[in-house]
Amino acid sequence: MTQAPAARKPGRRRHDREIVALAVPAFGALVAEPLFVMVDSAIVGHLGTRQLAGLGIAAALLTTAVSIFVFLAYATTAAVARRVGSGDLQAAIRQGMDGIWLALLLGAAVIAVTLPAAPWLIGLFGASDTAAPYAVTYLRISSLGIPAMLVVLAATGVLRGLQDTRTPLYVAIGGFGANAVLNVALVYGAGLGIAGSAWGTVIAQCAMAVVYLVVVVRGARRHGASLRPDAAGIRASAQAGVPLLIRTLSLRAVLMIATAVAARLGDADIAAHQIILSLWSLMAFALDAIAIAGQAIIGRYLGAGDTKGAQEACRRMVQWGVMAGVLLGALTVLARPLFIPLFTGDQVVRDTLLPALLVVAVSQPISGIVFILDGVLMGAGDGRYLAGAMLVTLAVFAPVALFIPTLGGGLTALWWAMGLMMVIRMLTLWLRTSSGRWLVTGATR
Repeated sequence: MTQAPAARKPGRRRHDREIVALAVPAFGALVAEPLFVMVDSAIVGHLGTRQLAGLGIAAALLTTAVSIFVFLAYATTAAVARRVGSGDLQAAIRQGMDGIWLALLLGAAVIAVTLPAAPWLIGLFGASDTAAPYAVTYLRISSLGIPAMLVVLAATGVLRGLQDTRTPLYVAIGGFGANAVLNVALVYGAGLGIAGSAWGTVIAQCAMAVVYLVVVVRGARRHGASLRPDAAGIRASAQAGVPLLIRTLSLRAVLMIATAVAARLGDADIAAHQIILSLWSLMAFALDAIAIAGQAIIGRYLGAGDTKGAQEACRRMVQWGVMAGVLLGALTVLARPLFIPLFTGDQVVRDTLLPALLVVAVSQPISGIVFILDGVLMGAGDGRYLAGAMLVTLAVFAPVALFIPTLGGGLTALWWAMGLMMVIRMLTLWLRTSSGRWLVTGATR
């Protein structure tokens, strides 16, 4: 029997309150993260072009290295939320500690590789002889903060799983402020140059990790959870993260292929592509915030054995995703005369950019559905399906995109291919959520 509209409204309002309470702070924290690099760039830029070029190369490597391990946040959120739903907060925090220990181990491994390989890694980017020394300096120093960055990811996942997205927002704001002050003090006050910028970032990241650890340790003591590393638990966290790692790498491959194709189209095309990609990423933050709420809410419902609640929450979040996508698409179209001049004054780049940007705007409702369903399945711990679906998407997208220059297509055709990629993702994710196979209940999947 179909539920009456009056009966549906209280449940809808409850879901709306939960989504807003989790998504708004999550969005703030997500936006604060890229500001670290922006602050570094603004401060180092006044040292000179060579220093800024070195920072750009090193920062790209660091961002890639950290983003590969974003599964530490996603997998931990789902696992902890399930335990919360089952009513076992002690096990939930214990699960989170396993993720934090895994982050420390992975961070140590990354340092062991990065320190000796820094010159080679910088060389892969084709850095000039004048910029390379600065890039190597920044990369080596900043890599010392990678364990802290990964701990921040894992601890963020713990708190999200505990239905707390406010604390990560406060920590992100504090970390951003500390990073800005330290950069100015060390770069100019102490006269350390680009090394000062790197040390400022390392100190700020370590401080953020310490704050997170204090919060998690307090929770562990309150609920009697062990803080000691557990080999079986760490191994389970790693196994849960592998499918999400594959998914992330596949998505990264899509973006790298798109950039490579744009570069082959010409200077104006690659310039316009970078502008659109920046805007696309910014809009992704808004959609990802709702997806993060989905991870926490769905995991909790399934942990409590409430499949009906999980399905209702999924439907409502998809509606939110569509509405957010429509709004973002409309804002992109209406505000284009305002923001395009901020990025470029080259009329050729503007003419190349505009039709491709309209394609992005039209596809935002689809992106909204994709982000939400992605978050729902992550919250359900359905990582294996997400990995397989993303590999299928990559297999379809890659040949289509790579043939665009051969067929005489331009940047607009490339972004139509990106739209196709999102449609494929939407279909694969919709098939899974419609099947109900993701509705696996219990404290563990």
